[in-house]
Amino acid sequence: MLQVDLRELARGPVDTQGQLAGSDPLFEGVTVALVEPVCVAGRLQAAGEGRFYWRASLRTRMAGECRRCLAAVTVPVVADVDALFSQDPDALEDPNSYPLARDATAIDLRVPVREELLLALPQWVVCRDDCRGLCPRCGTDLNAGPCGCPPATDQRWSGLTALKHKLRD
Repeated sequence: MLQVDLRELARGPVDTQGQLAGSDPLFEGVTVALVEPVCVAGRLQAAGEGRFYWRASLRTRMAGECRRCLAAVTVPVVADVDALFSQDPDALEDPNSYPLARDATAIDLRVPVREELLLALPQWVVCRDDCRGLCPRCGTDLNAGPCGCPPATDQRWSGLTALKHKLRD
C-alpha cells in the first residue's frame, strides 16, 4: 500500500507497508540489479493544512561485483525515508519535500522510495574487507593464493638498484 487515499488521513495517521519489485517501472533506468523486492514500512500523517509527513524505512538486497576481485556479491541496502508532501508550492524548498496538487485525492509514496534507495546504494562493493583482488599482471585471484609473478619493480628506483649491484662487485 504505497498509495494512500487522503480521506484515510481524516481518521488519523495511516500505517503504510508495501513491496516494490526490482522490475517495477519506477526503477527504470536504475543500473543496479535488485535481488529481492524493496520492502517499505512507515507511517503517514497530516502535518498541517495541505501538508503530510511520511516517515518510513526500506530494505532490500542488491547484486554487485567486488571492485577488487570481480566476484559476485550480494549487499543489503537499508535506508530511512523522511518526506513532506505539500500542496503549498512555497513549502518545497526542502529537498525532502514533494509537490502535491491542490485537488489531489491520493499520495503516491513510491517517488521518495526510489530517491532514498538510489542514495543508499553503495558506490562500490567488496566481497570482504581483506579482499586481495586480482594480480595486475596475470589476473589471478590473489584470495586463492599467490600467483607466482615476480615482485613488481618501480623503474624510478633502477638507478639505486644499479648502484647497489655496482657496490657489491
